[in-house]
Amino acid sequence: MSEFAIEHTVTFQLKHPAGSPEEGAFLAAASELAAIPNVHKFQIRRQTSPKNSHRFGISMWFENADHFAAYCDHPAHVDFVQQRWLNEVVDFQESDFESITTTSDA
Repeated sequence: MSEFAIEHTVTFQLKHPAGSPEEGAFLAAASELAAIPNVHKFQIRRQTSPKNSHRFGISMWFENADHFAAYCDHPAHVDFVQQRWLNEVVDFQESDFESITTTSDA
């Protein structure tokens, strides 16, 4: 079994123009979420596919559901959502994944 059980991902579109100081400030604030306990493999990524209108993605891993729930309830996460996310994100898609173990006789 992998040491990480849950991958939390979100892709999003900001209201700010690409390359603007406001965009940079939002991404800098988002990067501080990596400091919340039990967050692993935190990444902010720029979208490169023309098939998706979301410009950015954030992903992180958690060892278990309890750690993920604690992240969601952590004051720094709650504050970021209330102060930044709800005011600056115009569209998003959140997905949370658990690995599927498969076996093969091949």
